[in-house]
Amino acid sequence: MDPVIVVGAGPVGLALALSLAAQGVPSVVLDEGPGKDEPRPVRTAVLRPDTAAFVAGLGCTTLRDEGARWVAWRSMRRGQLLRHVAFGEDADGGPSPVHLPQHALTRGLRDAIAASGLVRVVTQSRLDVLEQDAEGVSIHTSGPGGTWWRGSYAVGCDGARSTVRKLLDIRFAGRTAVERQAVVALRTELPWPGEALLHRMPPWRAAGDEVTARPLQDGVWRLDWLLPPRAELVTPDALVGRIRDTLAGWCGETPSYELLDTGVHTVHHRLARRWRVRRAFLAGDAAHLLGALGTQCLDEGLRDVQNLAWKLADAWHHGACEVLLDSYQTERRPAVAARLRAADQSLPVLRGGAGLRGWIPGSTRGHDALVTDGHLGRGPLGAPPAYPHSPLAPQSAESHVPVQTQPGAPVTDIPITAPDGSTAALHDRLGRGRLLVVLVAPGTGVWDRRHWLTAGVMPRLAAAVTALPMDAELLVAEDYPGAPAHTVLLVRPDGHLVAAFNGVQPQELYAAAATVRGRPGPGEGGAPGADVEAERPVPEERTADVN
Repeated sequence: MDPVIVVGAGPVGLALALSLAAQGVPSVVLDEGPGKDEPRPVRTAVLRPDTAAFVAGLGCTTLRDEGARWVAWRSMRRGQLLRHVAFGEDADGGPSPVHLPQHALTRGLRDAIAASGLVRVVTQSRLDVLEQDAEGVSIHTSGPGGTWWRGSYAVGCDGARSTVRKLLDIRFAGRTAVERQAVVALRTELPWPGEALLHRMPPWRAAGDEVTARPLQDGVWRLDWLLPPRAELVTPDALVGRIRDTLAGWCGETPSYELLDTGVHTVHHRLARRWRVRRAFLAGDAAHLLGALGTQCLDEGLRDVQNLAWKLADAWHHGACEVLLDSYQTERRPAVAARLRAADQSLPVLRGGAGLRGWIPGSTRGHDALVTDGHLGRGPLGAPPAYPHSPLAPQSAESHVPVQTQPGAPVTDIPITAPDGSTAALHDRLGRGRLLVVLVAPGTGVWDRRHWLTAGVMPRLAAAVTALPMDAELLVAEDYPGAPAHTVLLVRPDGHLVAAFNGVQPQELYAAAATVRGRPGPGEGGAPGADVEAERPVPEERTADVN
């Protein structure tokens, strides 16, 4: 089988190649550049806890070494503190986002790729031809080593001006210049060390309507000022004036600072009409652009990778299933569209004049909370997506039981125990192309593993898991929010809940797993008609090694 061709070597393309490698799928990454990003301190990435955990699981160590985890978030309006959110395992805010320079993130992903053995990065390679047939894709690149490449699938992760999207003739509808920000990276001391700040309507004139300050490592801060909608020029003198007035407003007087980098960031909102054309896919900025009100483009691009990688891996190892491959667009595009719609509907409320705000319900405090949620990855502007109407969702059955997580939503990270006795966090087992089957069994933490592996429902559940039509891993948890004892959770490889079952239900478990793969379940052909204890189906032959 030919490798998957990934066009674009930004964080999304590199993360996709690493995720495929973790599932035994080789790839070729076509990098238009020289293979090394120019350091730009002003270009940073804020990763929500779920996407940060995903990237760390790919072997990217720069999140740990160079990423800043905020102590807290404070939201202010004029001179008043409106909201203070503390981060930490036991704090109300939960885990902190991770903030780091984008070139550091890219470098960490490249280092992980160098150690993977299944990814080839080809620099100075610009795509100019993309052809498809029933067996794969053919791509031609120009440059010093211009040549033809053959792949099983192609994924365009080549940014807002995506050549893949243009060659596929896909429209990229949306809005231009939704917001503009003046951005600086500087080293200084602020009154809130380690805390990120959103300050709306600050009482000093030069700051404008809104300014954010987000800490990085080593005393570095990124400051963003919302600019007026008209395309006024941001001169160096005007920018220095904003810096001095803002720092003086927070500190009482302008402290000493070292200016490291400056820029102007323009936010566009666009959404590709199609994310899949036969064997070619779009991901990241090639598929969508967003960023107003604290939403994060890179977060959504990494969620594209989480959703697509295991589906491509299943197709690469076992043959294509159109339902499974189509579900990437069916799930991800509406989720991003809802995010864009929420931002577009909120912008007139939050950025309009006083007259407009007077006609729209909602208090000033509520408006500020909406912006804060966007920055913190909560609510409609930032929370991890759910796929309740996915074509991969099984039909409701009497054996299903409600838990705190709705079907299609991301599962809660909980401590789990594997049959070999090792313990880990549930999210650490994601991204390997396997289903997770989690038995909620209170008391197993204090039992001797030799006993609980052969007691109660475990043998029957282990047999059912072995018979599933997709690789699966059996895990045990002391508890899960909202789940009674002996509940069995079926979790997709990307961490979304398929269903929760009332005890061990082999036929229903098999049917749900088959639906996750886009294959028919019981009564539709292909699934066993008898209890797996009586007659276990022969598991489908799988390719264990890379061809």
